[in-house]
Amino acid sequence: MAAPDIVPIRRALISVSDKAGLIAFARALAAADVEILSTGGSARTLRDAGVAVLEVSDHTGFPEILDGRVKTLVPQIHGGILGRRDLPEHLAQMAAHGIAPIDLVAVNLYPFEATVAAGASFEDCVENIDIGGPALIRAAAKNHDFVAVLTEPDHYDAVLAELAAHRGTTHALRRRLAGDAYARTASYDAAIATWFATCQGIGFPDRMIISGQLRQTLRYGENPHQEAAFYVNGTRPGVATARQVQGKELSYNNLNDTNAAFECVAEFDAPAVVIVKHANPCGVAMSGTLEVAWDLALRCDPVSAFGGIVAVNRTLDAAAAEKIAGIFTEVIVAPDATQAARQILSAKKNLRLLLTGGMPDPSAPGCEVRTVSGGILAQSRDAGRINAADLKIVTQRAPTDAELADLLFAFRVCKHVKSNAIVYAHAGATVGIGAGQMSRVDSARIAAWKSAEAARAAGLPAPLTHGSVVASDAFFPFADGLEAAVAAGATAVIQPGGSMRDGEVIAAADRAGVAMVLTGMRHFRH
Repeated sequence: MAAPDIVPIRRALISVSDKAGLIAFARALAAADVEILSTGGSARTLRDAGVAVLEVSDHTGFPEILDGRVKTLVPQIHGGILGRRDLPEHLAQMAAHGIAPIDLVAVNLYPFEATVAAGASFEDCVENIDIGGPALIRAAAKNHDFVAVLTEPDHYDAVLAELAAHRGTTHALRRRLAGDAYARTASYDAAIATWFATCQGIGFPDRMIISGQLRQTLRYGENPHQEAAFYVNGTRPGVATARQVQGKELSYNNLNDTNAAFECVAEFDAPAVVIVKHANPCGVAMSGTLEVAWDLALRCDPVSAFGGIVAVNRTLDAAAAEKIAGIFTEVIVAPDATQAARQILSAKKNLRLLLTGGMPDPSAPGCEVRTVSGGILAQSRDAGRINAADLKIVTQRAPTDAELADLLFAFRVCKHVKSNAIVYAHAGATVGIGAGQMSRVDSARIAAWKSAEAARAAGLPAPLTHGSVVASDAFFPFADGLEAAVAAGATAVIQPGGSMRDGEVIAAADRAGVAMVLTGMRHFRH
């Protein structure tokens, strides 16, 4: 038998943790002569607001037990939800057992995710695992032919609109709400499963469960013929936590590039600026102020910076905002911005300003995933960080203190450049970046060429790489990559090491009189 289109609402069960919009919703139901069943805090909130409520325990004749762990897990509730109104045998059994139909279930779940995020104890987290709520939601969603299930306050208006128009809900709405309901319980279970795995130190459980909440549907993906959307699933500061202060809608590529820029700028303790184009840094610098850091970052590759993404790791001030606004920029992302900076940027109506509320910890653990045909690749995020104590000097000449500081800076930038990656740096700023080449020597040469072009554009007599240091994200397989860097003017080298020809590369460095240190850690980024 086909499901009825309109199902009247005569009885509703309401049990919610999130009380937003609850009173107005319940008053509208009561005004439509809907009997309201409720439990605990929801019932108290409604009674205090003057809404007539019947406690579930009074409806069922069975008290809440086990410190509230068992409230609704009884036949009078689940029978009222699951009973099919089109089957005489179901109706007869419900009548025989005194089970009244329930036409609407409004339930949102114990705040498990928020409890975990707040750093609560293991015991508190366990007590915030909802059992009755998911059971009610899943039961109502299964019987959506006859029952409307609401899992978010955002659902209230749609139901009230249909109640006003039809004195009940349409099948189309009930089916949509059922789909939302199963997505919510799946996400909830995913959060619990992930938490249990984390508590046990299991990085890759037998089943990987990924969930996210839709933030926005995007105009398109990487290309106009691809569909795209943005989902959020965490609280780590970045594009997922950002508040867009101004500018046109963000695109898929904007979000991807902004994330790349913000993750890179988070590597540095001093005020820093990162300019990204097509997910690769094209200029990175740190200095005493964001204004100076911007000038140094822009100097590295002013051509690529046009139409780029800019990330800073301090509150954006007016002086830096004035400089950044001087060229076409797609997005600026910062932990915050002064009112003066916002006023300056407001003149650029299409420029997106994102404020994240904080900086991500670059050494924090996490998981990165990408899809392949028929599966998912997962890895821990690259949280590796190299300090001076980790370095092994392998050449006759040791780096100077200034070279050492630049080597560590360059290697941190290198971590965020697509492989094969070569980064030249001097005085806390990149002066040449070679990214994503199939040959490491080509990356070294391209970075040097771009540096020479930038020097010519600035009217400088020599390429910026003269007197710089150079970082490589992986070992030099042959000496030619090193020799290309030396020809560009590099005086010191940082690289992971581990090649069969490390000896040849070190010997070439000694012949050139350059210092070389090994990290023992590579930073491939594909």
